[in-house]
Amino acid sequence: MMSVSMKERQRQKIDPSTQPWFLPLQKIVGKENIITRFSEKLAYGRDRWPRSNLKYRFGKFPLTDPYLVVVPGSYDEVIDLVKFANLYKIPIVPYALGSGGVGGALPVPNGITIDLKRLNKLLEIDEVGCLATAQAGMNGGLFEAALNKRRLTCGHFPQSMTISSVGGWIACRGAGQASTRYGKIEDMVAGLKAVLPNGQFMEVRPVPRRAAGPSIKDILIGSEGTMGIILEGTLRILPYPEVETVHAIGFKDYLTALDALRKIMQTELRPAVVRLYDEVESKAKTAEYPEFANHPCLCMLTFAGVKELVEVEERLALKICEQAGGIEGNPEPVHKWLAIRYEALSHKPIFQGQMMDTIEISARWSALPTIYEEMRAAVLDVDPSIHCGAHWSHLYTDGGCMYLTFKYAAPEEGPTEAKHDKISAAAMAVCLKNGGSISHHHGIGYFRGQWLKEELNTGHDLLQTLKDGIDYNHIMNPGKLGLK
Repeated sequence: MMSVSMKERQRQKIDPSTQPWFLPLQKIVGKENIITRFSEKLAYGRDRWPRSNLKYRFGKFPLTDPYLVVVPGSYDEVIDLVKFANLYKIPIVPYALGSGGVGGALPVPNGITIDLKRLNKLLEIDEVGCLATAQAGMNGGLFEAALNKRRLTCGHFPQSMTISSVGGWIACRGAGQASTRYGKIEDMVAGLKAVLPNGQFMEVRPVPRRAAGPSIKDILIGSEGTMGIILEGTLRILPYPEVETVHAIGFKDYLTALDALRKIMQTELRPAVVRLYDEVESKAKTAEYPEFANHPCLCMLTFAGVKELVEVEERLALKICEQAGGIEGNPEPVHKWLAIRYEALSHKPIFQGQMMDTIEISARWSALPTIYEEMRAAVLDVDPSIHCGAHWSHLYTDGGCMYLTFKYAAPEEGPTEAKHDKISAAAMAVCLKNGGSISHHHGIGYFRGQWLKEELNTGHDLLQTLKDGIDYNHIMNPGKLGLK
């Protein structure tokens, strides 16, 4: 993995103002909205990919720092910036709040990062149609708070809620912790506006459903800035739930629990949050509560919505758990998790001398147990001392998402990266062999592109052909999604 020393870059004293294109750039956004100072560009050299943080710990950029950063304040300015980049053949990387976990917002050599944080307005709330339109740079937590004031909710609650943006949710095809009830972001996006890599403005009007050709909006949803820059999104919203209830269920083993959850989903019940932990991850959460001693796999269930509907879903779901041998315990582990659900803590161990990362895959119900067993075995085969546990969430009638979390000592840069490479390759091989998807909602970014072609097969060639057609100068977030 190519990386650049921060001290080396600082010594180079790069001065973009000497470039012949600097004056035209200044005319587009104004001098005050161009960031060239090294200390101010530091924040744009990484996202929250653990390998990014590891590089920063050792005084390096994961790839490089941006040549400069521009902060446009209007859609027209973004359009002009993309046309400018095509004219001068300068690569550009869209950036909002930098909360991605796989290197999707990493700058590229001699590239310009386009920071969308000034495009941060809530444009419209249609309470009759239950739609809300927000600009791409709007903070997700502020978006939800504005809806809550009107007793509405988006239902999209990622762990990165307060450090992510509406545009980032769409660009990364994200999921919130209550996706079992509300769906993933692709279920919520009714329409959007974007700038294509050739500088053309595009609008997908928000309508309930359509049969007007292939879904154009889905070219942008999950494109991670490779197919264009999202300017705004219109999302489906719902009334704020009348009631919310929480339950902590203990199961004797994860297989029994998974089967119970499958039955819950296929009975057409929709808990808001479903989180099932294996024994490894359950221990710390249930150690204080003796009722879980003989039922060591913790399952968190929450229900939300209209009171009468919640009561029915709750009763039927808990009955299924009971029939599977599950016992209801003290709900305090759920309350503790809810209290810290938006705290992004994965970077802390890295700066304390450890490497910590998660791999979130999706698969059919029949494949989830095999993937868990084989993936965990593959990780421990790299190093038996690795802490490795899993949990399952984001469930559907046909399957769900599994997170595998691993952590190990990381005193040195090189060996830490080599081990991370081995773990990731082994885990991805298990997932692909068993018919899973290599990402449920974190996306592909810079790091996972090497495995995307195997999952998409000819579909990846189709993506490349599409990109070649609209990004003929290859300027738009190059090197991400495994694209040229």
